[in-house]
Amino acid sequence: MDRETGRPGTGLRTGPRTPPAGVARTPRPRLAQGVPGAPPPPPARRPRRRGLRLPAAVGVGLLLAGGGVVAVDRLGQDRAAPAPLTPAGRALAAAGAGRPAALADLAALIGERRERVRRAPADRASWAVLGATLAERAARSGAPGAYTEAERALQRALAQGGTPDVRALTGLAVLAAARQDWAGAVRWGEAARDRAPGRVGAYRVLLEAYPGTGDAEGADRALERLRKVRPGPVAEVAAAWVHRERGWREDAEATVYDAAARAATPAERAAALSRAGDLAWERGEAETALARYEGALRAEPEHDGAAAGRARALAGLGRSEEALTAWARARAAAPRPGYAVESGELLLALGRSAEAADHFSLARHLAAALARDGVRQEPVLGRLEADHGDPAEAVRLLTEEHRRHPGPAASGALGWALHKAGRSAEALPRLRAAVKDGPNTARPAYHLGMVHLALGERGAARRQLTRALRLAPQFSPLHAERARRELAALGEPAWGPPPA
Repeated sequence: MDRETGRPGTGLRTGPRTPPAGVARTPRPRLAQGVPGAPPPPPARRPRRRGLRLPAAVGVGLLLAGGGVVAVDRLGQDRAAPAPLTPAGRALAAAGAGRPAALADLAALIGERRERVRRAPADRASWAVLGATLAERAARSGAPGAYTEAERALQRALAQGGTPDVRALTGLAVLAAARQDWAGAVRWGEAARDRAPGRVGAYRVLLEAYPGTGDAEGADRALERLRKVRPGPVAEVAAAWVHRERGWREDAEATVYDAAARAATPAERAAALSRAGDLAWERGEAETALARYEGALRAEPEHDGAAAGRARALAGLGRSEEALTAWARARAAAPRPGYAVESGELLLALGRSAEAADHFSLARHLAAALARDGVRQEPVLGRLEADHGDPAEAVRLLTEEHRRHPGPAASGALGWALHKAGRSAEALPRLRAAVKDGPNTARPAYHLGMVHLALGERGAARRQLTRALRLAPQFSPLHAERARRELAALGEPAWGPPPA
């Protein structure tokens, strides 16, 4: 009952309110109902039915769960749900987040930006996006001609004047890394980082480029910054490879598996699983590596790194014909000369030397095509010449490569070329440095063991060859078998007392 009128209550408090302490109340004139000029009475409010009241978030969830395409905001107004991104939009969003994009989405974005710059040749932003996307595709497809097209678009973006677009700077860094110009990648990557410290793309390139120049501390700093700017799968995949370069295999495996589990897109998952496959392969687990590579290919069928890894794993499992087919798939996805070298070595191991020679010729042809596009090929050509060609030419190529990009990889490659050219004493310190400072993998240990053997150091040779086969029993269809033969010829170590 209303205490003032004696009528049934409405649930509203209509009596006088007591103002808060210390606040003077200003009286408002009260107009009697029905007096001209008086406001109409407020409408009666219905009692609330608490059992039917739903929070706004629950109401929206029910609408969406029921298949509705319109959400209701907190004011009760209809709000259209965001339209799904186009393929070009997905690629642009991935670039902004520092994530890999699907190759089909990259192609869509390239087509869209080509049309934009055709209509507006002075559109600097579109030139920058076009060039950066072309550089990303060139790095992942390895197609001759793609690198030059990307460079032209990026230079066009910078030629428009004004403050350099950070996307163009990042694209030039990606392009330099794809060309294996690590010093150039560091220069452009640092320029992009300084221009926009909060963007992810520059750190991804620098994490690849710093190890190429032998700057391990730079890689550590870039990784620390990337983890602050964008924690998540992209940073963890990068971290896994930094750990791998240091020989920290357990740390690398833990981070890459976490990245695969948290991947937000198929392309991101493929990148993580392919890296996980590489790590499993390098520790001698061919079955596990094969499963990881096949998972990556299910997520992104065009992923050439996963296709190449699958070929290695199949060869390690003795499934040679399947491996040759897988190598052909990898070369179709990205015509990289290193893939032709590896398939040629598999053919040599199978006794098919004429076919192997064809594959080595193909590798030289692909390397020449890429060199015309500005892609440095000294590492792969040096390996090819050292093992299957002219070792003196390999020394020349790899001496130049080591001068430009000192580091464990270049040091080990040059050491092996020196050994094959008959200069094993010169090779020894370089290969020791590669084993000590590089990733804990089988091939450098095998190379060091063979150099010790050539120098008559049987105990050291036995240790390093055993180490190589323990790390990965099938690290190469050609060289793993030779390591086993040399170990068998060395026999067991003599455990008796030393000679008097």
